[in-house]
Amino acid sequence: MPAPFLTRRDMLQSASAGFGLLAFAGLSSQARAAYESPLAAKAPHFAPRAKRVIMMSMRGGPSHVDTFDYKPALAKSAGMELSANGPSDRARGKLLPSPWGFTPCGESGLPISDVYPHLQKQADDICLINSMYTDVPNHPQAFLMMHTGEFRFARPSMGAWVLYGLGSENANLPGFVSINPPVNLGGAQNYASGFLPAIFQGTAIGREGGNVRGATIGNIDCQHLTPEQQRRQLDLVQSLNHDLLARKQQDARLDGVIESYELAFRMQTALPSVLDFSDEQQATLDLYGIGDKGSDNFGRQCLMARRLAESGVRFIEICHGNWDQHGNLKESLGRNAMATDQPMAGLLADLKQRDMLKDTLVIWGGEFGRTPTGQGDNGRNHNATGYSMWLAGGGVKSGLRFGATDEFGKAAVEDKVHPHDLQATILHLLGLDHDKLTYYYGGRDYRLTGIAGDARVVDGIIA
Repeated sequence: MPAPFLTRRDMLQSASAGFGLLAFAGLSSQARAAYESPLAAKAPHFAPRAKRVIMMSMRGGPSHVDTFDYKPALAKSAGMELSANGPSDRARGKLLPSPWGFTPCGESGLPISDVYPHLQKQADDICLINSMYTDVPNHPQAFLMMHTGEFRFARPSMGAWVLYGLGSENANLPGFVSINPPVNLGGAQNYASGFLPAIFQGTAIGREGGNVRGATIGNIDCQHLTPEQQRRQLDLVQSLNHDLLARKQQDARLDGVIESYELAFRMQTALPSVLDFSDEQQATLDLYGIGDKGSDNFGRQCLMARRLAESGVRFIEICHGNWDQHGNLKESLGRNAMATDQPMAGLLADLKQRDMLKDTLVIWGGEFGRTPTGQGDNGRNHNATGYSMWLAGGGVKSGLRFGATDEFGKAAVEDKVHPHDLQATILHLLGLDHDKLTYYYGGRDYRLTGIAGDARVVDGIIA
């Protein structure tokens, strides 16, 4: 049975009341277990719709008007001058129609760009949000906002918050994994634990731009000692760590070291089998586009994500870049879409046939969108005032187009959704109240969705 949710503030207050070291006498046995084993599965605030998250991060700001935000007026008004709203308005210039058509797909008639022929077949499982907006049209700040809810200061990532709130379902695997994460735009901050204990940070596999085939977690195997010798060595080190912790009474970094050593030891056996595709049927590999030059790398990420989710990993992020098409829009965006289209469609289909989509929340998106005006005659500039993301499974409505930008796709105008709103909704689907998921740090309670308290759950997309 999962332990009840217990905030760090509860623990600190119990400790300050004189309840001893790790096992606070005033806490229930389950609450003590949650403290002593921070990765133990915890009970959510309320019944969840989703048990896990697979987040597909498209670094660089995919053009929404070329992918998921159908704007027929853009083609009709091609070449029309769009005036600036201010001296720094990046959207001023001539309207540039999309090189691709949009097709009403599935029974829902969801409009999806023809650049995604495979994903079009999954339209009835997709929930489109066409009314996203964010604070800053610069990559590093917007990317951090999407991942951590904050761009001015280093904060825990969304995956770390989820792991802190719910714990892990598999004690032998990391609860939060980031596959091929970017090395810039905040780098490790996007999967870091910030001021949360280090055990909640994401575990990186590979790096963006690298081939995920053969990628693994560094330093996970030992070439010099047998497992029995490693265990004796680890027991010695851990006895020293526990002795130091007993003298310090509280040290989040030391807690993290102790837990990470134990997890790393267990992972040596469990992780290689999860990353080994040799037991997958050829039909499954084909479904993900594995073996095809253009889609092989991202296909492997998607299949790895399914295998990790199937094994109890709580939050998995897979990454793809570069979607920063200031020029060469048709060729570059087309190449990116070809690399990700079949793998994404394959992931949705595979989750569905395994009866996992209903409780797996799949998320797709980038840090912002692009302008409906052209940058030159074959590119688009940054646009933070309106863009698209989509979700599938995990309790969201399917075949839905939620919210809207203006007639050209420049700015969100209907049912606007800020990243904090989306983050609050993701937590809600996992059974967590974003206002209650807090961590006491520096004299105040922090949460993923900021300190202003104005984030809202987007009820309109929840089934």
